[in-house]
Amino acid sequence: MKNDWIIDVLMDLKKFSAKNDLRYLAEHLDDTIMVASTELASPSGSRRRLMGAYEPTGRHARSAFTGDNA
Repeated sequence: MKNDWIIDVLMDLKKFSAKNDLRYLAEHLDDTIMVASTELASPSGSRRRLMGAYEPTGRHARSAFTGDNA
């Protein structure tokens, strides 16, 4: 896996979150690490089908900071 560095970054963020009493973030980073590991382990063709052939990867992230959870 040439992109496995992202797992290290996510782990560092999780450690920081736990150390600074950001429990909710640390819990979500556990999920994120699992998703990232799964995607990195799957063939690139499968990842493309999961995301959608023409869907921009950042499309859903923009709405994450709006609405009831903002």
